[in-house]
Amino acid sequence: MKDLFENSGLERLPIDDAEVLLQRGIDLGKPYALLIDKLIEVTSWRQQEIKIYGKKYLQPRLSAWYGNEAYSYSGILLKPRPWTKALLELKHRVESIIGHQFNSVLLNYYRDQNDSMGMHSDDESELGKQPVIASLSLGEERSFLLRHKYRKDIKTIKLLLSSGSLLVMKGDTQSYWRHGIAKASKPCGPRVNLTFRNIRRI
Repeated sequence: MKDLFENSGLERLPIDDAEVLLQRGIDLGKPYALLIDKLIEVTSWRQQEIKIYGKKYLQPRLSAWYGNEAYSYSGILLKPRPWTKALLELKHRVESIIGHQFNSVLLNYYRDQNDSMGMHSDDESELGKQPVIASLSLGEERSFLLRHKYRKDIKTIKLLLSSGSLLVMKGDTQSYWRHGIAKASKPCGPRVNLTFRNIRRI
């Protein structure tokens, strides 16, 4: 069977038990700085509360959920806001690059070096067994970490995602790996990450 991403321009990274592809500097039709400023301004951001081992914490970042379907993770139910023109344009750009369509997007806004995302897998049942997740980065370069769930012989992988980077995770990646964004050791500016995905009705 022909690989859906064979002619996408994305490079497959040599990572065991995973299908991770990356392309830097993709064409989004507008300057990256203009796009992130617009997203920060018009997005309906929220700071979600999550429960970890029975205790409630505010997530160390802001987030927003747009699309066609509701989504739940870590005890949070996200009801979708309708697609905006700006988000639809970015969605269509990403879809045209990889040849895969999405019905929802999760936006995360890392305001500075203190914002982060803990290690996790996108393995909720609504995503299916082998989800395709396209992650678009805008703004400050941050370290994206990948850590194998079972193999201690594989060191944590660190990818520096600059503005305009498109990272795609598919196949068994979510079954074998966790990923996250660590706090930065030095002061840095804002970053907005958009993870396009397909939510199935169960």
